[in-house]
Amino acid sequence: MKIKWNGHASFTITAADGTVIITDPYDPAAYGGVLKYDPVSDKADAVLVSHEHGDHNYVEGLPGSPAVLRGSGQIGNIQVTGVDAFHDETGGTQRGRNVIFAFTVDGIRICFVGDLGHQLSAEQVKSIGTVDLLLTPVGGTFTVDAQGALQLAGAIKPRVVIPMHFKTRKCNLPIAGPEDFLARMGSVKRLGKSEIEVLQATLPSGDTEAWLLEHAC
Repeated sequence: MKIKWNGHASFTITAADGTVIITDPYDPAAYGGVLKYDPVSDKADAVLVSHEHGDHNYVEGLPGSPAVLRGSGQIGNIQVTGVDAFHDETGGTQRGRNVIFAFTVDGIRICFVGDLGHQLSAEQVKSIGTVDLLLTPVGGTFTVDAQGALQLAGAIKPRVVIPMHFKTRKCNLPIAGPEDFLARMGSVKRLGKSEIEVLQATLPSGDTEAWLLEHAC
C-alpha cells in the first residue's frame, strides 16, 4: 500500500491491486483561497468525505467519476466503516457533524478522522477497532490540537500517527504547525517526501511513532 499526503486533510491511498482512495479533497478557492495547495489531480476509484466544508468536499474537482462515501460502504473488496462524530466539542453546534473512516488496505488498518473536534467515547473507539495508521489533524482552532491529537492517539493506540490539517507555507488558515504535536511524541520520523510505501511487516512494533510527510500539491 502507498499513501501520499496531498495537503490539508487530503491523502491518496493506493492499494496493491491498484484501487485508489482519496480523502477529503479540498477546493483551493474555498474560503477566499486560504489554501494555496495545487488541486488534487489523482484519479480515484472512491472518495471519502468527512464533512461538507469546501476545504474537504471538493469531489467535482477530481478527474473521472469516483464513487463518494460519506459513511460506511464498500470500495471493491475494501469495507469502509463510518463512525459518526462532530467537528467541535459541543455536539456539532458550532461546526457540524464529522465522519471518521476506518478501513483496511493490504492488511493495514487505517483510521482517517477528518476534522474531528473532540475526544472519542469508548463506543466510538470500539467501532474503529485496531488501528495501524491514524491520520489526524493537529493544528487546532477548528479541530483537535496537539494535545488533543496526543490524547486521541492514546485512546486508539495506533502503530503510526500521520499528522494533517496543520499550518504550512501553503495554508493560510489560523491553525498551528505540526511542531508542538511532534514535540509531544516520543518517536518521530521526518520522512522528507510526500508518498511512502507501507507494509505490515515494516510497521513499528513498539511505541507509537509519528511520521511527518511533506505535502505533494
